[in-house]
Amino acid sequence: MSWHTKMSGGLLPPISISLPKCPYHRNSWPNVEHHLQIKHAAWMLVLSQVSKRYGDTQALAPTELQVPAGETLVLIGSSGCGKSTLLRLVAGLVQPDSGTISFEGAALTPANILQARQRMGYVIQEGCLFPHLTVRDNMTVMARYLHRDATWIASRLAEMAQLVRLPQELTVRFPAELSGGQRQRVSLMRALMLDPDLLLLEEPLGALDAMIRYQLQHELKAIFAELRKTVIMVTHNIAEAAYLGQTLALMQDGRIVQTGSFEELAKTPAETFVEQFITAQREPMERLAEALR
Repeated sequence: MSWHTKMSGGLLPPISISLPKCPYHRNSWPNVEHHLQIKHAAWMLVLSQVSKRYGDTQALAPTELQVPAGETLVLIGSSGCGKSTLLRLVAGLVQPDSGTISFEGAALTPANILQARQRMGYVIQEGCLFPHLTVRDNMTVMARYLHRDATWIASRLAEMAQLVRLPQELTVRFPAELSGGQRQRVSLMRALMLDPDLLLLEEPLGALDAMIRYQLQHELKAIFAELRKTVIMVTHNIAEAAYLGQTLALMQDGRIVQTGSFEELAKTPAETFVEQFITAQREPMERLAEALR
């Protein structure tokens, strides 16, 4: 397998939602040489003994994780297991208590995290669009802050709208005038606007109804395949994880219990919890299938 995880004592959203502060540096736009270097990098992301505590609660046990460029990792587990903490540590929204996070070959530090965030796209549940800005302004806020060329912005806007299947006429509307699915499409457009190397998705479809979620799952899979971005996604839904992720990482109590494909987790569970977690989500679907026979 191309994914490697190891943990001590066990097996194995600045770019935050307060985007009006726009803490990105204006003069660090990645150039062509940078992208050529990243194309040949072995690992997009490396966590070395990274841990995080909140008071007496260990949100993330000391963890090692290596994520290869161009692949999709899905973090799954029950609420409070540490998956969102791990994602926010990668984004630099919180600082680790120990260990090192390396992104594109460089350790993330307070001195370089703002520049690194320009190469990350971040989407959270419900999108968190600015209600006072139109779709166009929500999507282009960082590009305009970085003084990107107006022609480039217009071209990129049209490209992203086509990618996520958002009609161009909706770009003049405000978030309140859109459906939930449309708002999530805009959030994804905003995250992809600067052509990031790493895409972080925190429960991006969790607030949507079943039909819209089903449709967007198919669209996300197609987008991942077309763009070949490195993706780390958080979800509670194991069926969604199995469909979108090349590798799943199941977490419990701040540690990664097992990584692998859905088939590997289902057929060779490393712990009893793995089997219990899969069974708990599989049984309702089996009952539904039985009822429809």
